[in-house]
Amino acid sequence: MNSHHVSPLAMGSQHLSGQPPVIRFHHSKILALFRALDSALIVALLWVGVHFFSLEWSNFHTAFALCAVIIFGFFAETNEVYYLWRGDSMMKLSLQLLLAWFATSVFIMFAALLAYSPNKEGFFAIALWVLATPAAMVAMHIGRRVFLAKLRANPTEPRRVAIVGANDLGLRLINSIQSMPWMGYKIMGFYDDRAASNDVDRRLVGQHIDVKGGLEQLYADAHDGKLDIVFITLPMRAELRMHAVIDRLADTTVSPYLIPDVFNFDLLHSRLTCLQGIPALSIYDSPLVDNGWAKRLEDFVLGSLMLLGLSIPMLVIAAGVKITSKGPVFFKQTRYGLGGDPIKVWKFRSMSVCEDGPNVAQAKKSDPRVTPFGNFLRRTSLDELPQLFNVISGSMSLVGPRPHAVAHNEYYRGQIKGYMLRHKVKPGITGLAQVNGFRGETETLDKMSGRIAYDLEYIRHWSLLLDLKILWQTIFKGFVGQQAY
Repeated sequence: MNSHHVSPLAMGSQHLSGQPPVIRFHHSKILALFRALDSALIVALLWVGVHFFSLEWSNFHTAFALCAVIIFGFFAETNEVYYLWRGDSMMKLSLQLLLAWFATSVFIMFAALLAYSPNKEGFFAIALWVLATPAAMVAMHIGRRVFLAKLRANPTEPRRVAIVGANDLGLRLINSIQSMPWMGYKIMGFYDDRAASNDVDRRLVGQHIDVKGGLEQLYADAHDGKLDIVFITLPMRAELRMHAVIDRLADTTVSPYLIPDVFNFDLLHSRLTCLQGIPALSIYDSPLVDNGWAKRLEDFVLGSLMLLGLSIPMLVIAAGVKITSKGPVFFKQTRYGLGGDPIKVWKFRSMSVCEDGPNVAQAKKSDPRVTPFGNFLRRTSLDELPQLFNVISGSMSLVGPRPHAVAHNEYYRGQIKGYMLRHKVKPGITGLAQVNGFRGETETLDKMSGRIAYDLEYIRHWSLLLDLKILWQTIFKGFVGQQAY
């Protein structure tokens, strides 16, 4: 009678329970505790501020405290304060906390002005609370980091880690682990039996690569109890090899981790999500998926303020356009907006023609179509000011990739890889490309490629702070340029 080796893992893959396997996300109990402590700290400091000014606790204070906890919880979650992104710097953590509380304090101080305008002591108590809370909160979280770092820096039994795959991803993983001593990991080295080559996806060479042996050596060390964790960083095309490694490690007690080499893709604001236990990684995503409301609020508030402040200069410009040349004051041209949908972009008319069709030539130096007054407007970007109407209506943003004429879009999308990805966000009045010298005419493919590279870099690293930085830089760099005709 023949005996057969039956694998429990293979039996499990048949879903005997009727439930397919799922992947669970790791949650930090410490971060959950500090989420609760932050809420308690907000309430406690308000109580201290109220009693510091010898005031009695009232229903108003209870409402302020509860609203602050709810609003801060929302902005903290939006800012990923309690996410388990191991390795983030203390500076980044502090900035995340401060931004979340700053957004909270805007609402709180507005409510305090309405509730306590005749009561100076009551308003000062709220103001003291608003100022003291972020300092105490940042100090508490930094203390947590320092305490845990010292506690875990020299563990009595460090977890011994091996890397399968002496490649660029494996080296990046080791560098990340070494920057986090509080994790309690001890790097044992690489294991790789592939021939060394100059292909970083396959096998790195050099003195900084410590290869302990091939895969058979890995299995022997794992079997002998010399390893605790194995990270597999083989390229995605090596699927059969990864299966073989994982199957052999099932005969040991090590914990294998699979690190997919998704960085080979040109990620654009990538996000990791989970669909009923099925992990999914977006490759070309938009930051507006999760933060569209924040950018829309930024555009509406700042755009309205700018339009109010620039209303008189815009009236003067409108009169100048009307007086110096025949034709309408405004010019609307079809451009691609969010998702590649057509929108009508407003501008002060700067040419003697109003071209909008399948064949629109870019403005060039000494272009005969540009009027004398229009030349001044174009060189100073004042012709773009009516796009504030687009911003307030929602078809454009203050900051984003500059919208191109439809004819130019259709041409360059076939010339530059990833060109249409710039439409993952709304077009903007100014952008990262404009403050880095790519403003005005892009008469060569290299110049347009440079502009698109900055547009995609903006989408890849978008944040409200980046928007504010670009708006500030636009004041000094974005209104003039040698390429603006």
